[in-house]
Amino acid sequence: MLRAISILTICAVSSLAHAENLRIIDKDTSFVVKSSDGDITITRQMTDCAKNKGWLQPIVPVQGVHPVAEIEILHALNDEDSVVVDMREIEHRLEGTIPNSVHIPYTEVAQRLDELGCTKASSGWNCAQAKKVYAFCNGPVCPQSPIAIKAMVRDGFPAARIYYYRGGMLDWEALGLTVVKDAF
Repeated sequence: MLRAISILTICAVSSLAHAENLRIIDKDTSFVVKSSDGDITITRQMTDCAKNKGWLQPIVPVQGVHPVAEIEILHALNDEDSVVVDMREIEHRLEGTIPNSVHIPYTEVAQRLDELGCTKASSGWNCAQAKKVYAFCNGPVCPQSPIAIKAMVRDGFPAARIYYYRGGMLDWEALGLTVVKDAF
């Protein structure tokens, strides 16, 4: 027997009467867990905390990329060999971002590898001197930085020089860390 369990947290569902099941993994809007009491269907709905309709992103979007959290981001902000890159669309950055991060939208990163320490060569990008890139977007369900990371690696940026902050702005703000607005 299939049954659904809905757990309300401190992040209220926007509108229970019109709750929309959001994507969880790829295009799936539910995930069934086998239990001794029967199957449990896990769904995802927009809440005040969820903030966007993406889908869960893997911790490692490309083999060789390093997952990081807030402590690593904090240290990277003072590391001359590192650049913390906000890969979100401009309207999201205007609402607030991590201090001292640079803005390169996810749709532009592969064309702007020169800003990350690569040089344009006749055969593509030479990234032998690439900086360490700490990439982030809106949070665990935002596909923007994973899309950018895949494009960077495809175009020659070494995966080992990419550090992915999957928690992004959702986790940064939830932890009460400083956010700057209108930073360019």
